[in-house]
Amino acid sequence: MAKKKIVADESVILTDAIIAGMQELKAKNIVVLNLKKLESSITDFFVICTGDSTTQVEAIANAVRIEVQKIVGEPPYHEEGFRNSEWILLDYINVVAHIFQPQQRTFYNLEKLWADAELREIAA
Repeated sequence: MAKKKIVADESVILTDAIIAGMQELKAKNIVVLNLKKLESSITDFFVICTGDSTTQVEAIANAVRIEVQKIVGEPPYHEEGFRNSEWILLDYINVVAHIFQPQQRTFYNLEKLWADAELREIAA
């Protein structure tokens, strides 16, 4: 599958679709990191959330895939983490969704790792 570069406005639509999928399954602590202005950026946005169990983390990831497919019409370019569902990553090239269990989110602390990014908290 060839990588598809999504234009900026489509990145925002994709980010919103990911957020909607997360909210549908009651994901907690949803934040968006805008990485566009960072030199070392590997994508435009990270959307990060927490689920309370492996079951919820997997359900959130599946809801995100369904919502993005419905709104944008694209499957993830790459996905990983379904084996243990402690941290599931859905890579849509310009936007990457991270669905964590609480301990893994604290350990990896992407918000601190990418502290130079603009952070936007999403209301529950």
